[in-house]
Amino acid sequence: MADENLEQIIDMPEQSDMINDARTQAKYAVEHFKVESQISNYIKKFFDEKYGPNWHCVVGKHFNSYSSYESKRYMFFYEGQMAILLYKMG
Repeated sequence: MADENLEQIIDMPEQSDMINDARTQAKYAVEHFKVESQISNYIKKFFDEKYGPNWHCVVGKHFNSYSSYESKRYMFFYEGQMAILLYKMG
């Protein structure tokens, strides 16, 4: 299955760097770390440092989520076969 056919849900400002940063950092993390917790930790720390604290990141091939988030601070997408949920709350 091609990556462009995988589901993505984005609630982030279109003109901000957040969407591009999320994709760029996820690509780097998936290529450089093998453990899902290391991938999510890397992405979370990047977003906490650049966009302020209280970002949450979930990474894996199979998971479910039901969460609240701040408006325009949510993104669910795939990097390869790895699903990534990134959101800010708190």
